[in-house]
Amino acid sequence: MRSSPQSRVRVMVVEDSLVVRQLLAHIIARDPRLILAAAVGSAEEALQEIGRVQPDVISMDIRLPGMDGLEATRRIMSEHPTPIVVIAGSIEDSALRISMNALRAGALSVVEKPVGVTSAGYDGIAETICTQLYIMSQVPVVRQRSFAWRTQAPETSLRREEATGTARPTILGIAASTGGPPALAKILGAFPADFPIPILLVQHMGAPFMEGFASWLDGLMPLEVRLAQDQEIPVAGKVYVAPGDRHLLLSPTGALRLSAAPPLSSQRPSATLMFESMAKAAGPKGLGVILTGMGEDGAIGLAELRQAGGYTIAEDESTAVVYGMPAAAIRMGGARVSLPLDLIAPRLLRLAKGDGE
Repeated sequence: MRSSPQSRVRVMVVEDSLVVRQLLAHIIARDPRLILAAAVGSAEEALQEIGRVQPDVISMDIRLPGMDGLEATRRIMSEHPTPIVVIAGSIEDSALRISMNALRAGALSVVEKPVGVTSAGYDGIAETICTQLYIMSQVPVVRQRSFAWRTQAPETSLRREEATGTARPTILGIAASTGGPPALAKILGAFPADFPIPILLVQHMGAPFMEGFASWLDGLMPLEVRLAQDQEIPVAGKVYVAPGDRHLLLSPTGALRLSAAPPLSSQRPSATLMFESMAKAAGPKGLGVILTGMGEDGAIGLAELRQAGGYTIAEDESTAVVYGMPAAAIRMGGARVSLPLDLIAPRLLRLAKGDGE
């Protein structure tokens, strides 16, 4: 049954190319969940119209005449907080850097820009755009969310456990989805270059953007960040990012494995598979963290890691942009503690150094 126009998600398209703007309008018009509220050619026009149009979600181009999409995102999140989906037409370094910084400034996700109805993969790209616009329209956003975190909540101990006897970790796994890039930048950026254990990272993001995402993170912090390679041995002080459309696993021998196995819960890479492999390979020496994100990916795997004796953390609701993944981890018994974002990095550093909780 088709949704009524009143119940559809109102989309504002910000795109300087008339051809692409019309193509996005066509894509949106075909989806019964969405309705085009406005289509503008510049960031300045978007800022003028947003108060009148009051969209539920914004499709934001990055390369715009005058004010670019990054500055537009900052302004919108400051003046008219609205969910923003970045539509990136290029994966060259400069465009990717702007896209990643837009995520840090408050945009919720980044997806490929469609080329044309006859281009390869058009239907899949169109479906991804519509689904992202619909899903992200449901995310509550707050003014200047990226720059001023909500009031910090105290640590929540989910079950009284003895801190003594915790094994010194040899591997850290982190999972994130919606809202993940700025949270990861905050946590990983707090670690020194000599962080004593390797870090595995699953971030849900379109495959074409993963190399740029890793490069962007690498430029923000002392740690080396790069895409994981099959069969390499992870070393301390390096962050290994799951490549696009591949599961990242830790083998019993301690080597990394990339897998093209089917998606789990519609996700490849799957955080659950990463945590499950850590549970088997590292057991009580595994350290796992679930950050902000939609859905339940990682929750089952984190529970297995905890059952194997590993130390597990879920981000607290007070700082999570989307509380889906951490909430699922807590509900399934996978999190030993729940911490607001500002407390996660100090806890991880103490644990990695063997200093306890």
